[in-house]
Amino acid sequence: MIFEDLPTTPTSEELIDKAFSRAARAGRAQGGLEAQQSMLQTASNIISDNLENVVTAWPDFGYEEEVHPFYYELADAIVDVDELRQSLSEVMWASRKAREINQEYQPRLRKTDVDTARKHRKQAFARLADIVEQVGDHLLAINAARNDLRTLPEINPEEPTIVVAGYPNVGKSSFVNDVTRARGETASYPFTTKGVGVGHFERDHLRYQIVDTPGLLDRPPAERNEIESQAVSALEHLGDCVLVLLDPSGECGYPLESQLELREDIEAQFEAAPVITVANKVDRAERWTRDVSEEVDYEMSVETGENVEDVLEAAVDAIGYEPELPFEG
Repeated sequence: MIFEDLPTTPTSEELIDKAFSRAARAGRAQGGLEAQQSMLQTASNIISDNLENVVTAWPDFGYEEEVHPFYYELADAIVDVDELRQSLSEVMWASRKAREINQEYQPRLRKTDVDTARKHRKQAFARLADIVEQVGDHLLAINAARNDLRTLPEINPEEPTIVVAGYPNVGKSSFVNDVTRARGETASYPFTTKGVGVGHFERDHLRYQIVDTPGLLDRPPAERNEIESQAVSALEHLGDCVLVLLDPSGECGYPLESQLELREDIEAQFEAAPVITVANKVDRAERWTRDVSEEVDYEMSVETGENVEDVLEAAVDAIGYEPELPFEG
């Protein structure tokens, strides 16, 4: 996952202390004017390099090749990408300024006496510290963004993906766990109260991803907050097929009419992806409030396994994924 390996961002105090401590050691290794020059060179290099590394560790949000729209929108929902990019820009500015200060003061340290050189070096140090302190809040914001984004679920947006939706207790998690070899891997969105179930299965040597998103696609759009709505928008870039599960018995706690309305909302949201409606709990058909055969595409029972494979195959067929083959000359 693109945000998983982002390094910790130093605070302004940590960076200043590191730069000046190393500079002091460099100065003790030499004497005279060379010591002052070495101290300034060391301090400016450490500050400039560390600030530049903070920026270059991040992917470029301006290029889809580096940040898939799915992750872009999730990141934007959590940290506000525009503000993050502004902070990164300010830190890069500070990196350049640190180098400019070194270039400005080095000539002053070469052709003077040691006492004057020491005064110039101290002036340069003060300016370096001021530059780092100016971006102190930006460094804190970048590190906070790093901590938040590292919690995103590890989902591969390049893999064909089935998104499972529907009200709570209709059998979504059970379905995901049933069709994947292991239990769904649980990750946590910062904007949901429950973990996100992510499972995988293979068909014809192709790997498919199946995602259950409790807290996002289990209630009407009007009940989602702004961050949740944006997270659902991100899923539009991910879902190649959407399975909407219904519980016609109403045992889930939601009347069938409400479930069908949610299905319509999801169809509108994922208009570019095929949406398959599935009535679960066919083993309890005698409790169904009415015949739903005309309103659903499939009927199944996760509990007994009836028609589960048929539903999964229908999703695979609806995706129609064909991997890109190497060019054959």
